[in-house]
Formats: sequence, C-alpha cells, structure tokens
Amino acid sequence: MTSPPDTPEVGARPSRQLIEVDDELMQDIEELVRSKSDYLVLNIVQDLYPGDIAHILNRLDADEADYLFGLLPSDIAGEVLLDLDEGHRERLLHAMPQPRLTEIVDEMASDDAADIVGELPEERAEQVLETMDVEDSSAVEELLRYDENTAGGIMGKEVVAVGLKDTIKRAIREVRKFAKEHKNIYNVHVVDDQGLLVGTIPLQDLLIYAPNKRVDKIMNPDAVRVTTDVDQEEVARIFKKYDIVSLPVTDTAGKLLGRITVDDVVDVIEEEHEEDVARLVGSDTIELERRTPAQIAFLRLPWVLITLAIEFLAGVVVAQFDATLSRVILLASFMPIISAISGNTGLQSAAVIVRGLATGHVDLKRWWIPVRRQAESSVIIGGACGLVLGAIGSFWHGTWVFGFAVGMSMFISVNISGLIGTVVPMLSRSMGFDPAITTGPFETAFQDVLGITIFLSISTLLLRWLV
Repeated sequence: MTSPPDTPEVGARPSRQLIEVDDELMQDIEELVRSKSDYLVLNIVQDLYPGDIAHILNRLDADEADYLFGLLPSDIAGEVLLDLDEGHRERLLHAMPQPRLTEIVDEMASDDAADIVGELPEERAEQVLETMDVEDSSAVEELLRYDENTAGGIMGKEVVAVGLKDTIKRAIREVRKFAKEHKNIYNVHVVDDQGLLVGTIPLQDLLIYAPNKRVDKIMNPDAVRVTTDVDQEEVARIFKKYDIVSLPVTDTAGKLLGRITVDDVVDVIEEEHEEDVARLVGSDTIELERRTPAQIAFLRLPWVLITLAIEFLAGVVVAQFDATLSRVILLASFMPIISAISGNTGLQSAAVIVRGLATGHVDLKRWWIPVRRQAESSVIIGGACGLVLGAIGSFWHGTWVFGFAVGMSMFISVNISGLIGTVVPMLSRSMGFDPAITTGPFETAFQDVLGITIFLSISTLLLRWLV
C-alpha cells in the first residue's frame, strides 16, 4: 500500500472542509476504493472533518472500510476511530497490525487513547502499552485505573501549568509549546512547588496584561475544580451550572492531575441520556453490541417477570368484574385504549422526572413542585382524552351514561398514571435506587391494574343505566 503524500506534520492544523456525504459522493469513493486509487481517494477524504470521514467509513462494506482506513495518516486515523460505529471500530481494532495500532494510539490525546486501549483485550492492550512512548503509556495506564464513569475516567492528562512566580511571558511560552502537539487550550493552570492547583487563568487574560506581570497577580484562586472520584453526571452539571468549557481535575490533596473539556462532557450527556432512556424500558445501552443473545435475554428477563407478575393482578381484576363484562361486552373494547393512553402518559412523566433528577433540575427537597406541575398537566391531558373517548363511547353505545363511564375512567386513569410516573422516580432516588431502572416496568404494570380497576368499578356502579 502506498503511503499518502504530503502527510501533515504533528501539530499542524490543516484546513478542513465541510461536505455533504451523499449517495453520489459515496459512489465515487466506492469506485476509487475498488480500483485501489490511493492518491485520488485520499485527495478527497484527508481534508474532511473526522466525523465526515467516519460517516463515509460506516457506509462502506467491511473490506472497503478497512482499506480506506488503512490509507489515513495516524493522527487523522485516531480522530476518525473515535467517531466510528461500535461494530466498525471493534473490527478495525481486532484486525489492525500491532505497530499501526500503537502508532495511532500514540497520536491520540491521553483520554481518547485510554478509551481505545480500554476496549482492547487485555493481552493486546498490554502489547500496545509496552510499545507506546513511555510518557504517553504512563498517562494512559494512570487513566485506566480510574472508574470510566468518574471525572478521573474522562479527564485528559494534557494541561498547561505554570508556577506561582512565573510571568505572563513564561505562561505564553508554555501555551505555544503545548499548542504544537495538542489542541483545545482554554486555561493556564497555576501550581505551587508541590504541584497543588492554586489558581487558573483564562487564555484571553494572557493577552491583556503586561508580559512581565506575575501570574499569581491575575489568576483566579477560586476557579471551579473537581476531584477524580466525582461522578461524570455531576461533572456535566458543573459545566452547565458555571457555563465553562474546561475544568481542572485534582486528587483529594489538591494536586493537579488533568482537565476535562466540553467535548468530553457532550459525550457524557449523550451517553447518560441514552442509558436513562434504555433503562426506562428495562434494557441496556450496550447490550446489542457487547452481549450475546443469551446475556441480553437474562438481562431483561427479571424485569419482564416482575412486570408479568403485576400484570396477573390485572387479570384477577378483570375476572372479578366478569358479570359486568358479560352484560356489556362493548366495555372490553375500551379497556386496552384506556390502559395504553394512561400508561403512555405515565411513561412520559417518568422520562421527564428521570432526566430532571439526572441533570439536577428536579430537587427532591422541593418535590411538590414537579408533582404540582404534573397534576396541572394531567388534568388538561386527561380532560381532553376523556372528552374524546366519552363522545365516541356515547355514539357507539347510544347512551350518554356509557360515554360518561369511559370518559371519566380515562380522565382518572391519566391523572393517576401521571402522578405515579412523577412520584415513583423520586421515591426510588430517595431510597437509593436508580430511578431509570425501577420506574418503567413498575409504572406500566401498576397503571394497567389501576386503569382497569377504575374503569370496571365505574362501569359497575352505573350498570343499571348501561343495559
């Protein structure tokens, strides 16, 4: 395979182009790949953004994607690797020659390198670490010791740090040196002789003050910081609360260890959101990619069985109202409608509360606020659905009493479902459980039981007018 011409130097910032990856472009690239036109295909892709190159690779067949990825310079390949679909990345990591993999990982930022090494089998990961640059290898090994869902697990080791007695001129020199190999510089951190973080200086401040001024005179000694054990969700909340783009990370003694940048936090927010949504239905965000069908089944089975046990109560309820159903068969037609609409309302409420708890927008100490807001919303939703269903029921059965029964059942069920969807996640959190796991199955099952009970109870009370 020929080497790509004019490979960018380390630290260079080649201009990148925005391009729409449409069917026409994909056809051109596929033809060039099949004809092994190395220079021509590289001429198209190497100046694109890594995300666009990854999108192209994701749309290619496995062999074509492997070939094109093999043409990319190591620094570009590392950025592209992070944006690939899980399946493509896993296959490339498995098939890639050891020297090529080491070369790519060596070019990556420490936090990204740790993510990639963490996905490798233990033996292959050790081989990569052994053949990497000693300093880079040590940084990656340190990051791998932290829980991947904590500040330590998502931080990068690359920071610009200066001493208390250094001048702004020295700080600028350190920034220039750092920028030759790294990107996304937002702050300069000030440390004492023991390496403890004592202050932070925004990059723009270095341009405002005189070069001979000492950094300790202009630094912010109270800049926001976190320790390595802080949960990544809390890190995301800190970024949002203080409107920052970079956050220093220290150990419990205050020693500066690394930094977290806003691009890492965006990944965290997306990951946590997908995880919460998946757990609402008793699933898992990575199950389809990393688990066998048997493992997936056993992961879901406990929640399915719990839900099944609760749903049996609905069957018992229906059996108790057998006389009512036998006299007015049409009632059975409205039972699944009421259960489905009220259950959906409850899940929507639960999703909002679970997300609010994760982001800090819902405060358990002020629990009555989301409950009141949900009650107000449920009255409107339940009223609208009840009126529609009641009108249909009256027309279908020919009596207003039947319409009143189904409409009122819908109204009450929607309101109770909304209340359950709001309260259960908060109760779960207050008792130390993960609300994203506990809420979905229980809310749906209990709502089926309550909805049917309410509907058939009202219908029984009004039975003398229904026949």
